[in-house]
Amino acid sequence: MKIHPFIVVTCLFFLSCDKKNKTENAVTAIPLELKVERFDKIFFETPPKDLEKVKTAFPFFFPAGNDDSVWLDKMQDPIWREVHTEVQKKYADFEPVKADLELLFKHIKYYFPETKTPKVITIISEMDYTNKAIYADSLVIISLELYLGKNHKFYQFPNYIKQNFEQKQIMPDIVSSFSSRKIPSVMDKDLLSQMIYRGKQLYLKDVLLPDYSDAEKMGYTPEQIKWCEENESYMWRYFIEGELLYSADQKLVTRFINPAPFSKFYLEIDNESPGQVGAWIGWQMVRSYMENNKVPVADLLKTDAKEIFSKSKYKPKK
Repeated sequence: MKIHPFIVVTCLFFLSCDKKNKTENAVTAIPLELKVERFDKIFFETPPKDLEKVKTAFPFFFPAGNDDSVWLDKMQDPIWREVHTEVQKKYADFEPVKADLELLFKHIKYYFPETKTPKVITIISEMDYTNKAIYADSLVIISLELYLGKNHKFYQFPNYIKQNFEQKQIMPDIVSSFSSRKIPSVMDKDLLSQMIYRGKQLYLKDVLLPDYSDAEKMGYTPEQIKWCEENESYMWRYFIEGELLYSADQKLVTRFINPAPFSKFYLEIDNESPGQVGAWIGWQMVRSYMENNKVPVADLLKTDAKEIFSKSKYKPKK
């Protein structure tokens, strides 16, 4: 009896959906109590005369060596007070974000049971876009002034940076910070190791943020994801023919891994390409590895890059 390929594909699809549903049901059933403290509100809404009370409650935000005048000036500075006003407009109701945080931490607890649920503290920092959200063991710190929307009047940044200043990017940013604590540092300097390292980070977003789009996980626009998908085989051929995978030239990290307005092939396509295409291809390698090797996520994070590459059976889509 001949079995139609469509029937096989359909069965596999429903089996996959059933497995996903079972996982998500188990995740949502995890008991979790999340505490959120709005330090951003407390700091700017506390009378200057009560600064000492704030310092006592949040000592880690007041490093030694700074005179109180520094904090008093910030409390009363018209520009910072305007930032505070804009943050409160955007996040007067923090419950939607809290619900997303709870679901994320349940996923983390499911895949990493030993991880304790951190306390979340929201702040208004110094517009440091390299540290928008920090996962630090018992604390998660979120700089809300960097999630007001990419078109906010405060942002004088290049588009490739401020396109991720959206509320929807809070969870992916937290996972990025969390992943840096779970994935061993890259000792090898070759491009392949850097690609796989970033691919592991992005794969963590696959499992911890299953309802997010690839664009949201990557920090791309939908058009940038489409460009990568349409040019995957071309990019792969460029890396192979140029013998770049095992090169330790650190300029390759700048050209293809680090955030940038575009990737640097030094060809006409550069201005059409998004930055970080090497990270995107590393992600596809890790995905292929996990499809062909059923290993726990925690084990994946410790697996050597070259082993992942050799066992991934990665083949770009044409």
